[in-house]
Amino acid sequence: MTPPMQGVRILEMSQAIAGPMAARTLGDLGAEIIKIEQPGVGDMSRRIGPHFLGGESAYYLNFNRNKKSVTIDLRTPEGREVFRRLVAVSDVVLDAFRPSALERLGLDYESLQAVNPSIIACSLSAFGQEGPYRERPGFDGIVQAMGGGMSVTGNPGQPPVFMGFPVGDMVGGYVAALSIASALYGRR
Repeated sequence: MTPPMQGVRILEMSQAIAGPMAARTLGDLGAEIIKIEQPGVGDMSRRIGPHFLGGESAYYLNFNRNKKSVTIDLRTPEGREVFRRLVAVSDVVLDAFRPSALERLGLDYESLQAVNPSIIACSLSAFGQEGPYRERPGFDGIVQAMGGGMSVTGNPGQPPVFMGFPVGDMVGGYVAALSIASALYGRR
């Protein structure tokens, strides 16, 4: 059976859990995922333990299976040109940057659309694209705390407790994957 996302190319610019989870889900469905990593640094989860397999973080391997990876320095004109060439032959750009980052680099949706009019862009950020918190970074613990999840976890009368499962990141990743799949379907 042909995987449902076969023939779809997705450029992923994210790290940790939510973005990689979204891309991994679509990769599991057959999409070609090209993960863009910062030269010399890569995805932060490459260094997260405690478990390593052949020197590679099991955490990183889990959230980045079914992917190709390339380092591109998007802060340089040459790196941005390489990225634009990839955009020209891709279907989706998935990022987990704060909203102003892509604008600063000249890689915002309007700029990508000038390179590839049919490109789909999904920006996965903790606080959305608008509003007073839009430029704040966010990880699962912040989402759990600000969303109220920690207040209902633990014991009555005790301080809030961080859930052992990164529910904000996982749900965010699945919602992003569903949104991308829906946009691809809608484009067709």
